[in-house]
Amino acid sequence: MAMGLGVLRLSPKNFWQMTPRELAAACGPLLPAAPLNKSDLSSLIKRYPDTSAGAFS
Repeated sequence: MAMGLGVLRLSPKNFWQMTPRELAAACGPLLPAAPLNKSDLSSLIKRYPDTSAGAFS
């Protein structure tokens, strides 16, 4: 209820008319993302390697 009424600022009428699936879809972008796993981090490191000639050098 706090998320629907407080964060999403839904009216009570709209909040109670929503299905649980609709509420989850509305809240999804506001919830924290899962942390990177080792495989994803390794992939990013290979794709965007650090270089000695960085932007601030």
